[in-house]
Amino acid sequence: MPTHVALLRGVNLGKRRVSMAELKKRLEGLGYTDVSTYVQSGNAVLTSKTNESRIAAELEAELTKAFGFAVPVIVRSRAGLADVVRDNPFPDAAADPTKLHVSFLGKPLDPAWLGHLADVNFTPEEFATRKREVYLSLPNGLGRSKLAGAVEKALRGSGTTRNWRTVTALLDLVNR
Repeated sequence: MPTHVALLRGVNLGKRRVSMAELKKRLEGLGYTDVSTYVQSGNAVLTSKTNESRIAAELEAELTKAFGFAVPVIVRSRAGLADVVRDNPFPDAAADPTKLHVSFLGKPLDPAWLGHLADVNFTPEEFATRKREVYLSLPNGLGRSKLAGAVEKALRGSGTTRNWRTVTALLDLVNR
């Protein structure tokens, strides 16, 4: 059966609390199998014959009902996540997985969203886009990054970002 990773946006920040035990319970209640979670930022691995967009829609509806606030969910198949890792345009940045990040989008990237950023100097920070991802090489970290803030603003909350350590750990989980 196909394995997927579900990435929740904006949970466990402030009052938007979702326990990973409760997330696992909700996923299993929806009929997903082999459910596991990874760290407290809203990452889950599951198996299902259901496609990515339907998993995301079902989980978003369930979490809104259960918690009373909207939780955007982005889903990638095992193969899709493997592509994200394989297609990393910043292999040198992966040496420190806390300095490389990926923003996952729920739909294909519209080039107009980030087009204006190509003319801005964010050195030493860099970004590159792929199908439904934006890769961020942030040598000074995410917390002080001007590029990360500009990308987040340009994407208008349509994605969720994970550091490279989390991305590769999730790939390890879906490959088990």
